[in-house]
Amino acid sequence: MNDSNLNSINGADERKSKTPRVVIVGGGFGGLAAAKALGKAPVEVILIDRTNHHVFQPLLYQVATSVLAPSQMSSPIRGILRKHKNTMVIMGVVSGVDKEQRFVFVNDADRQHVPVHYDYLILATGVRHSYFGHNEFEKFAPGLKSLADAVGIRNKILSAFEQAEAEENVDLHRDLLTFVLVGAGPTGVEMAAALAVFVRTTLRSDFRRIDPTSARIVLIDASRKVLGTFAPSLSDAAEQHLQKLGVEIHLGQAVEKIDSEGVTFGGQRIASKTVIWTAGVAPSPAGKWLGAETDRAGRVRIQPDLRVPNHPEIFVVGDTASLDQDGKPLAGVAQVAMQQGRYAGKLIRRQLTGKRPPKPFRYFDKGTMAVVGKGYAVLQSGKLRLHGLIAWLGWAFIHIMFLSQLSLKISVFLQWGWLFLTGQRGSQLIVNYHGSEPAQTMPLPAATPNRGAQPARLETTLTK
Repeated sequence: MNDSNLNSINGADERKSKTPRVVIVGGGFGGLAAAKALGKAPVEVILIDRTNHHVFQPLLYQVATSVLAPSQMSSPIRGILRKHKNTMVIMGVVSGVDKEQRFVFVNDADRQHVPVHYDYLILATGVRHSYFGHNEFEKFAPGLKSLADAVGIRNKILSAFEQAEAEENVDLHRDLLTFVLVGAGPTGVEMAAALAVFVRTTLRSDFRRIDPTSARIVLIDASRKVLGTFAPSLSDAAEQHLQKLGVEIHLGQAVEKIDSEGVTFGGQRIASKTVIWTAGVAPSPAGKWLGAETDRAGRVRIQPDLRVPNHPEIFVVGDTASLDQDGKPLAGVAQVAMQQGRYAGKLIRRQLTGKRPPKPFRYFDKGTMAVVGKGYAVLQSGKLRLHGLIAWLGWAFIHIMFLSQLSLKISVFLQWGWLFLTGQRGSQLIVNYHGSEPAQTMPLPAATPNRGAQPARLETTLTK
């Protein structure tokens, strides 16, 4: 991408690039799939994400339970798209969209509200935690949506055992070693099972004053079954296996209060120093940015070709989008996002090369699965229902294949094999990231009111 084709903020360069520009917001499954589909298209691609890395979210719980190190299930976005010479990656936060002037507004480390022009826009902004109107829960019950979340939860879990080992008052051990997970969907079930295996295998011989196997793991959900989107037979199988692992399950009871001392639900109280939110999610504010029609959850209603009505240049994919298929809304899962991202990129490429557009988007369901501890998973695909070791092997194979780089596939395969044989995990480090004292106390330099003709970094690079 050549900066000579871009406008600077001071208007010194009035030339416009003749190459259409596609701006992709989000470096998750949908955004990366779109960028890859546009790799050889006659376009400039700018991918904007708040971090510099892509995270394989289905395995975040394995970082939180010390199975994998963060580097084993995340990759720098620039590395993934290195061979795409038409693609630029920008680390920044998109704060809004001007759909009439065709700008997105980006905040980075030293600039705010920088306008970035687009000819086509693909919004793949994903989801964030939803506490169903109880945002006060967030302080005491962190969710699991980012690499930082996973490392923070890992720190919290490991610190609980360290504190219990050092605690003289044995009456406090139970509170420290009680772990409550709120939400019995795939994330909650996988996290609860992995935590149960962790404390009863890897940790059982690591401490001298406490017995890690005495840890209490509690899974709570307001619904009547675990894995509510799965077939009843698989839901029942998963629940029975969780109970075999020692997980305490409370269903049909909504959480009423979460504080630093525990959880209140269904009229009862569980004392706990570690509560993890694995329940609800909410889409990004893309619907508000666009002023578009949304569903009850706030996801943007899109057409069958993934475009926003009356704005054929704007596509919304993945968890931010709401699209019905066969009378039912598509689920917010990675496969939907990937297939939609590829479709949006393909449609833009065909349009610019004068080819016929593809047929309306249709999701091909390759199946749904969840792992429930070591060597056990549940899998449903069409009429196929499996649970046990065979399902777990299928789960492991599929997840390894969808990792973004060959080095990650090899690393994760070897780590899982080593864990299966020996019980030894990837990373049991408590790492609290913070700046050094001089960096914390040093005052920020005063802002320069006038830079003269020197253009801002983001503005020089991105604006047209």
